[in-house]
Amino acid sequence: MLELVKSGGWLMLPIIACSIVALGIVLERLWSLQRKRVMPEYLMRQILQLHKDDKLNLADLDKLKDSSPLGKILAAGLINRDHSKEVMKEAIEEVGRQVVHELERYLNTLGTIASISPLLGLLGTVIGMIKVFSVIVTAGVGDPGVLAGGISEALITTAAGLSVAIPSLMFHRYFSGLIDRFVIGMEEQALKLVEVIHGERELR
Repeated sequence: MLELVKSGGWLMLPIIACSIVALGIVLERLWSLQRKRVMPEYLMRQILQLHKDDKLNLADLDKLKDSSPLGKILAAGLINRDHSKEVMKEAIEEVGRQVVHELERYLNTLGTIASISPLLGLLGTVIGMIKVFSVIVTAGVGDPGVLAGGISEALITTAAGLSVAIPSLMFHRYFSGLIDRFVIGMEEQALKLVEVIHGERELR
């Protein structure tokens, strides 16, 4: 493995750095974007029961706000439950934008890595081919071993760049789709809460 890195030249270093950063982001997002952490199933039932029993207080709302992204959105609505339906919705939408931004944390970086890794590999290819042609100009084509180093560098950096870019792009698309599903689910839960609070929907 070390020999491959050496054969690829100095451009292998930024490609390896990209792979380490991408791996860290993927692991962090896999941990943070678990459904039980973003949208706990028990949360809505618990809130509606507390509302039904008229036991919601500021301490409960603070605890709810810190519990999960969904909890933060629902808490924004509940804090304004004595106001009109429109005020509740505006408060939920405002906090919802912040929550979505937090859910998308590091995804831009992962997308950037997916974009630049193959470009770094391509740059390595160009540099490797320049070396090959420089050797041909100075030494001719009589010694294949002299040419092998430049060709090897060109192929290795390209392969390394694609090896980082492909899984990075796959995970970026996966996380983006997952967040979209979470957003739809949280919107449904928030709308249900507003309707129940204002008596437009039965408490179940």
